Amino acid sequence: MSTPLRIVFAGTPEFALPSLRAAARFGQVVAVYTQPDRPAGRGRQPTPSPVKQMALHNRLEVRQPVTLRTPAERHTLAELKPDLMIVVAYGLLLPPKILAIPRHGCWNVHASLLPRWRGAAPIQRAIEAGDAQTGVCLMRMDEGLDTGPVLLSLPTPIDADDTGGSLHNRLAELGAEVLSDGLTLLRAGMRPAAQPQPSSGATYARKLEKSEARLDWNLPAEVLARKVRAFDPWPVAEGIVDGERLRIHQAKPLAVAHSAVPGSVLAATRDGIDIACAQDVLRLLVVQREGGRALPVGDYLNAKASTRA
Repeated sequence: MSTPLRIVFAGTPEFALPSLRAAARFGQVVAVYTQPDRPAGRGRQPTPSPVKQMALHNRLEVRQPVTLRTPAERHTLAELKPDLMIVVAYGLLLPPKILAIPRHGCWNVHASLLPRWRGAAPIQRAIEAGDAQTGVCLMRMDEGLDTGPVLLSLPTPIDADDTGGSLHNRLAELGAEVLSDGLTLLRAGMRPAAQPQPSSGATYARKLEKSEARLDWNLPAEVLARKVRAFDPWPVAEGIVDGERLRIHQAKPLAVAHSAVPGSVLAATRDGIDIACAQDVLRLLVVQREGGRALPVGDYLNAKASTRA
């Protein structure tokens, strides 16, 4: 294409930042849409999203509508004359009349290999489920929730020590890579081939809830270890250990047979706190007391002993 692509970018959290940088490299970002400022921090002051902060730093126009369903918002978007709208973890569904405005439609960068893990929390749900692989998809948006045809995809293995945080960061960069590949084709006058999603294999990645953080010792240790990894850095797993509620930042399952009641402390040494589970043992490695900071178990046990003394 002889003229730069006119791109409208829509995104909100840190996951979208690498894709925003990629969009700016391949076209003219004529506006950035992001969620309205939300209360955050101890003072609960309205705080701009990471995408808004980056956009303002780069002197891009920022828009923060509460909804895109009004005629006024449709008119505002149409006046931008976008060639393409790129959506990355925006947080608002785009109605059909919005999807129809950009000349090349609307593309979405999604953090899973669709149709597995459509929805709000695909990164954490993949770890929690014990998936061996995940990835990112560049998808042409339609009226459904992550149901549109896939343009390009990139897979990545889920390593045994991956957390929600580490996988998030890797997929954010892969998302920018797959978007760059798509924009390279589009700028050369070639549209990526759209492949309809398979009719089978779809799963839904429901939004994370704080209530999920509490570990149930009546589950197998392997299941609980995956939850600890998936819920790091949010909402952070927690459990009652020897009568005290602890946040659990790192843990690993041990294939150890026992006849103890689930939740019993089998051992507490510098190597870890071993908790009996319905099957096997979960060894806690890094924990956090209420009001404290995350500590290796050895340091936690020393502090606890000092408190009792």
